[in-house]
Amino acid sequence: MKYTFKMFPLFDLSLQLNGFPMKEAKAELRKIVAFSEKEHEVFVENKKVEIVNFHLQNNAFYKDLVGITTFTSWEDLPVLNKKNLQKPLLKRLSEGYSAKNSYVNKTSGSSGTPFIFAKDKYCHALTWASNIYRFGWYGIEFNTSYQARFYGIPMDFIGNKKERIKDFLSHRFRFSIFDLSDEILEKILKKFQNKKFDYINGYTSSIVLFAKFLQKKNIVLTTICPTLKVCMVTSEMLFEEDKILLEKQFGIPIVNEYGSSELDLIAFENPQDEWQVNSETLFVEILDDNNKAVPNGTAGRIVITSLFNKAHPFIRYDIGDIGILDEKSTLQKPILKKLIGRTNDVAILPSGKKSPGLTFYYVTKSIIEDDGNVKEFVIKQTKIDTFEIEYVSETELNLAQIEKIEKAIALYLENDLVFIFHKKEKLERNKSGKLKQFVSFVK
Repeated sequence: MKYTFKMFPLFDLSLQLNGFPMKEAKAELRKIVAFSEKEHEVFVENKKVEIVNFHLQNNAFYKDLVGITTFTSWEDLPVLNKKNLQKPLLKRLSEGYSAKNSYVNKTSGSSGTPFIFAKDKYCHALTWASNIYRFGWYGIEFNTSYQARFYGIPMDFIGNKKERIKDFLSHRFRFSIFDLSDEILEKILKKFQNKKFDYINGYTSSIVLFAKFLQKKNIVLTTICPTLKVCMVTSEMLFEEDKILLEKQFGIPIVNEYGSSELDLIAFENPQDEWQVNSETLFVEILDDNNKAVPNGTAGRIVITSLFNKAHPFIRYDIGDIGILDEKSTLQKPILKKLIGRTNDVAILPSGKKSPGLTFYYVTKSIIEDDGNVKEFVIKQTKIDTFEIEYVSETELNLAQIEKIEKAIALYLENDLVFIFHKKEKLERNKSGKLKQFVSFVK
């Protein structure tokens, strides 16, 4: 007699046991996704009014910020920023909510302004439902698909064990990314030979580093791990040339994810190669410096409203990023055309010109990796005219490479900038393991 066993849905069950109503959240998300364009428009307008009125009536922090008790005009509502939120969480929670009956976490601090936030449990269940729905576009099922996870992990004993338990329940194997030397990457490669992973998920820079290691060894990952279906990269910029490298060395589709721990998945690359914005649980605006909406196709600050979070207001919340919505975007299906970078990652140059810090990174990246020796690098603006480039490489950059970088930056930006190069054994990452590609210390 032949027996077949169905894997027990540990992932859904663990969320349900922790008070997150997954069945209800999945049902609501299915209903929202099925809306017609007109029904979706009515849904969004109703949810905007509902969430604002809820917080005006039940949240002293938000009421004080807005300065009114009756909602009249969406455009007149203040834009909430991270500095507004740097006060004790208890002073920001809505009536009836506490740290005990809500999901509480801390942002990574990659914006330079970390804070503690809360979501009510239904809102957080919807976040997971949103993740499950989008990963499903690629045949990934959280209860059964086995994940190779490139993420940071707490180094203290209790924090580490908690994450390992979460990994077990979430059916994933975590590779710590704090040491990605060739010796460690060789061990990671062996895991792919021995385990039947369905997908890869994690920080862009770490996954790119693994792909470069495979390129050096002339290995395509699916030849040793044929069960792999897809790779999702998150938390850091994915450059087009890196995406091409990943596709070549992994042999699977590469999906670009853009999210925020305090909100939800913000945008997720769909199978049509569009960076589709989450319009089911979020309302996303692109605003100018005067908090006015810009036309699609124009760059502006990304400002987001969480339509369901009653525990804590995220209404017209400036996430700190600059982006562009595609001209073909609709309210029901917004498409993120480009994510330019963080608003605090702007280089101020001696001429007074302001330039997104990632401009330096784009220009330098195309040159610095020509010989294949440079594994990764970061750029730091230490003075108004001085930039320090820290890089990991087998050999020192030569004079010709340095001159090429300086000429390119003079062409794209301006002359007489000073560059100092530091070869490193490894680059410094933040506590969560993210790599910040550009940072300015000039105020």
